[in-house]
Amino acid sequence: MTHFDEVTIILVTMPPKQLFTIIYAPITRTHLRTIEAQYYSLIRTTIEERLSYEPHVTTRNRKPLKRPVFFEATWELRFGPGNQFRVFYDIDQEQHVVAVLAIGIKRGNRLLIGGEEMHL
Repeated sequence: MTHFDEVTIILVTMPPKQLFTIIYAPITRTHLRTIEAQYYSLIRTTIEERLSYEPHVTTRNRKPLKRPVFFEATWELRFGPGNQFRVFYDIDQEQHVVAVLAIGIKRGNRLLIGGEEMHL
């Protein structure tokens, strides 16, 4: 039998994570048309899961860009089979808004957005 003279329990409460609103630039509809429809659900779900909370936290597949690209995007999210999909976005920390500015697909060393090859 174990004897405890005194037990102290410390509860640490973390502030709730702040939900970010995700908005899509109108041009992203055109970008999606060049990607196979079977991936639309994956793209939408991944964007919602990975950018709704802490979109500004660097991870293995989410990084700030060294300089703004594609419609002034400052962040890039990579995902999908072979990490082939790219989402370029910007964050308004004060308003808690993520603006998805471009959606593309990486094939080899080529990045296609809206069917056009882009250079980083």
